[in-house]
Amino acid sequence: MKILFFSDVHGILDNLKYIEELERQNNFDRIVVLGDLCSYYSYQDSIDVVEFLNKYLNKLIITRGNCDSDFVMKLINVSTPDLVELNVDNKKLYLTHGHLYSYSKNKIFNNGILIYGHEHVPYIKCENDMIYICVGSISLPRGNSKPSYLIYNNHKFTLYDIEKNIVDEIIIKE
Repeated sequence: MKILFFSDVHGILDNLKYIEELERQNNFDRIVVLGDLCSYYSYQDSIDVVEFLNKYLNKLIITRGNCDSDFVMKLINVSTPDLVELNVDNKKLYLTHGHLYSYSKNKIFNNGILIYGHEHVPYIKCENDMIYICVGSISLPRGNSKPSYLIYNNHKFTLYDIEKNIVDEIIIKE
């Protein structure tokens, strides 16, 4: 299974063209958007993000972010819960935005992989029987990071920046 993860679009369309090209090249089985689709400033930009995502309905998973408005989220034709559990290659993935659960908040999960955004800085951390992956932000990176995303393929999670540099990766034992 090949999965693309990204987060924190915030209504900025610029790098969605990059995401579209990644999808065209890879034909992902799933595309996971980990919240904060909406713009603080432009209702139309939020609508444009929704229209972009609706092209991928057959493979889309979305979690709700802390900046996502009720009205805009209702325009998306898929469920947008705070947390999604997904089993992939005999591993439990917990998918969320990151404002409720992350490496530093509410460590209630065990023996799995928590994948989120919210912090806008990409990293992979391991603690006890958990792996924590922050995908960063595709639009508004923080610190010295660049826009980033995560790809899962063949038991390997790889964080990339928008220039296709590997930021971090981890191989999951079968």
